[in-house]
Amino acid sequence: MALGEHHYSVTVTWTGNRGTGTSGYREYGREHDIALPGLPVLPGSADPTFRGDRDRFNPEQLLLTALAQCHMLSYLHVAVTHGVVVTGYTDSAQGTMRLNRDGSGEFTEAALHPRVELADEGQRELADALHEEAHHLCFIARSVNFPVHAEPSFP
Repeated sequence: MALGEHHYSVTVTWTGNRGTGTSGYREYGREHDIALPGLPVLPGSADPTFRGDRDRFNPEQLLLTALAQCHMLSYLHVAVTHGVVVTGYTDSAQGTMRLNRDGSGEFTEAALHPRVELADEGQRELADALHEEAHHLCFIARSVNFPVHAEPSFP
């Protein structure tokens, strides 16, 4: 049973027209701006493999970022509800994308590697077990069609 809906909006504006539009594969830039109401513009592009600008964020990075952020926020929530005091959290997430012969592609998995620092190391076993609950609650992980693994590591 859904408790309600939340709606989100974003505006993506292509800024890569070099004067001739998409007249050829090498003739246009992949640069674009990502705008969300009230926030600074986020510069986007394609992955450098696909002729993108390496100095801008690409969609694949942002998808992995969303998974890592969502897991962290869910984890901090469940830590509070279980009385676990977290004093530090870092995640070095990794994702795998497979390219297909027809030019399409998809993520096949993502691995999160959260490093959680605790006020009381005596709660480590409980703290590590909470990643499963956090994964179950994470909106983004529940929305993707590939496995997302949380593999905690020790600080």
